[in-house]
Amino acid sequence: MEIAKETIISKEKILNIQSEVKNIEGLKKLLNQSVSKDTTTLLEDILVSSNLLNASDIHFEPEETAVKFRLRIDGNLHDVFLFEKQNYKTILSRIKLLSGIKLNVADKAQDGRFSIEMDNDKIETRVSSLPSEYGETLVMRLLDPKSLVEIKMLGIRKDMMDIFEKEIRQPNGMIIVTGPTGSGKTTTLYAILKKIQSPEIKIITIEDPIEYHLNGISQSQVNPKKGYDFSTGLEAIVRQDPDVILVGEIRDSQTATIALQASLTGHLVLTTLHTNDAAGTIVRLMALGEKPVNIAPAINLTIGQRLVRRLCPACKQQEKASVAELSFMEKEIKDLPLVIKKENDLPEIKEGLKLFKPKGCSQCDNTGYRGRIGIFEFFVVDDELEIFITQSPNVAQLRDKAKSKGMASMKQDGIIKVLQGITSLEEIERATGK
Repeated sequence: MEIAKETIISKEKILNIQSEVKNIEGLKKLLNQSVSKDTTTLLEDILVSSNLLNASDIHFEPEETAVKFRLRIDGNLHDVFLFEKQNYKTILSRIKLLSGIKLNVADKAQDGRFSIEMDNDKIETRVSSLPSEYGETLVMRLLDPKSLVEIKMLGIRKDMMDIFEKEIRQPNGMIIVTGPTGSGKTTTLYAILKKIQSPEIKIITIEDPIEYHLNGISQSQVNPKKGYDFSTGLEAIVRQDPDVILVGEIRDSQTATIALQASLTGHLVLTTLHTNDAAGTIVRLMALGEKPVNIAPAINLTIGQRLVRRLCPACKQQEKASVAELSFMEKEIKDLPLVIKKENDLPEIKEGLKLFKPKGCSQCDNTGYRGRIGIFEFFVVDDELEIFITQSPNVAQLRDKAKSKGMASMKQDGIIKVLQGITSLEEIERATGK
């Protein structure tokens, strides 16, 4: 679909829903009332409510006798409602019509998009349909510009922020953000763009797709069907005299080569890569065919990140840490540099230490969590590490070298946030593994 369609929702409608939907229970009640109304009204109730509840994705999953409606909030899916098959059929048709998906095709996957105008905000909505055993499953990704945050809201520690602020102001080089899908990489890149944007520099992006529109920045979207992919787009961008280039993702050797060359020839390149941690970035680029002698001088900083849920401020409560929890935290941060411990004013890990734990209330849908924050590790390539990279080390060697130079791991950053009462040990374990 080349041109996304748009649905406009009135301010009066938004305020009416806002007064009723404070949590998932409120949405269930609203849907019980609106399920018998016309399809347009029902879909508006779903879209507005999902946005008010800060859902990132809307799921419709056909089962044998009904269709399950679920929302992904703070990274976790929540069951909300069961629609009758006939209700879903009309909702599906309406969404297909809006997003430019073929109505008469149900036996193959399709993608589309449309935008929702709500109270002067335009929310881009990516739509994906997929044939399944009991009908077409549908997922809608909501891209709300309000979710674009300032750098200070990402959750970067002060000692890391000093490094971050320095590296994003460099005139050339590469900053790579790594992590799995849904770990907040795009949010971090856009936060950098918002921070460095000024009339004095030209910023061009190439993305798949353009997720958020930023004023004053030239944004380009790949179109593989027409031969415009990351590598061909990046080649063209370099000829446009940019100062900063954002490449949505490095997926192949050709894109990697052009991006590295751009960073070595006077451009600051921001991009993402799918690896497990910051140190893995170097080995991943080598796996794509790049030589260590080209990688080492090009990279300024690689960032490993995950998202963890914040404890709900309305209901979190303190409990004494168990012996196992104390032992785990002590073991994990024993090699944490003393300067990091001091800068973050961490309490001593000893018997009697109290940690904040999730409880659950109506404000957080009884989950104990509300909102998310990043946990990070920064791999800074200085002169010593540049020489080390040219020796083709493996991931473990790179990680150990970075730690010897003061890098705190994502797990350690997470434990710092646990000790600060921001999140829980369960969340750190979920995000980083046992």
